[in-house]
Amino acid sequence: MPSQLAAPWKIGDVTIPDRVVVAPMAGVTDAAFRIICKNFGAGLVVCEMISDKGIMYHNQKTLDMLFVDPKEHPMSIQIYGGAKETLVQAAKFVDQQTSADIIDINMGCPVNKVTKTDAGAKWLLDPDKVYEMVAAVTAAVHKPVTVKMRTGWDDEHVYAVENALAAERGGAAAIAMHGRTRQQLYRGKADWEILKQVAAAIKIPLIGNGDVRTPADAQQMLTEVGATAVMMGRAVQGNPWILTQTTHYLATGELLPLPAPMTKLTIATEHLQRLVGLKGEHQGCQDFREQVSYYLKGIPRSTRTKVALMSATSVGEMTDLLDDYADQLATYLASRPVK
Repeated sequence: MPSQLAAPWKIGDVTIPDRVVVAPMAGVTDAAFRIICKNFGAGLVVCEMISDKGIMYHNQKTLDMLFVDPKEHPMSIQIYGGAKETLVQAAKFVDQQTSADIIDINMGCPVNKVTKTDAGAKWLLDPDKVYEMVAAVTAAVHKPVTVKMRTGWDDEHVYAVENALAAERGGAAAIAMHGRTRQQLYRGKADWEILKQVAAAIKIPLIGNGDVRTPADAQQMLTEVGATAVMMGRAVQGNPWILTQTTHYLATGELLPLPAPMTKLTIATEHLQRLVGLKGEHQGCQDFREQVSYYLKGIPRSTRTKVALMSATSVGEMTDLLDDYADQLATYLASRPVK
């Protein structure tokens, strides 16, 4: 069983080498982070969601977000929008002007600034509109199209099966579904029973999402829910080795140990360097402040370093702080009695 859970699978004509997908996360899954995830075993990475209007108006910041590193294939670019015409134009741009392997439509984002424009999770209220949107996009592009959605808008409007079937009829090559409603945001528990119903109803792959925090959770999503693949999001932040642990567990049934604190610091420094290389020193350092606390979480005596990094403004200063902390941590760990 474990080896079957690790087998390659396909989205359209794109082969995905394993069953672990990294979720699109705004402000997180840029190319710098995606490459790290690939290096740790992610079968598929998905960029942070990108506005259709930003693409249409050739906003430079938006266009920069479309950068794809040759080392991150297969990868997917996710777009969002509230109108069929603009989303189709954005999809055509991604199809023709980027090297992405897959185009993903966001129909699950729960935040108000997205849903109030009739985008994101707002699509979940009408399966007919889901079909219309997906059909229009798939007809306009050559690359496989996937849809990321939630189970419903709220407890009174849970159209998970209907929306998944509508997307499938529209030509979607796979569905990624988060087991929470829009109203839940990230609170409460993901409803895997609904995901199981979706998996049984559709013929295309289901990527199960929500509360997949451990390798055992991933195995359960595949075996009990019947998902084709698992999508991990917040569990990967500052913790990309969970991807290695998960792919290894699915292939062998063996749970690898957690990395040493020094390894975490090494990956954090790599993340900083990749961000600066991708976005320049100012923006790269600014973005790193949002990520470094995840890497340092749970490591002894890291509070002072976290605070100092929040006010650091250069890559040299940040690297020195991480190096100094690594030296202090090594001394501290060496002084502790061996158990």
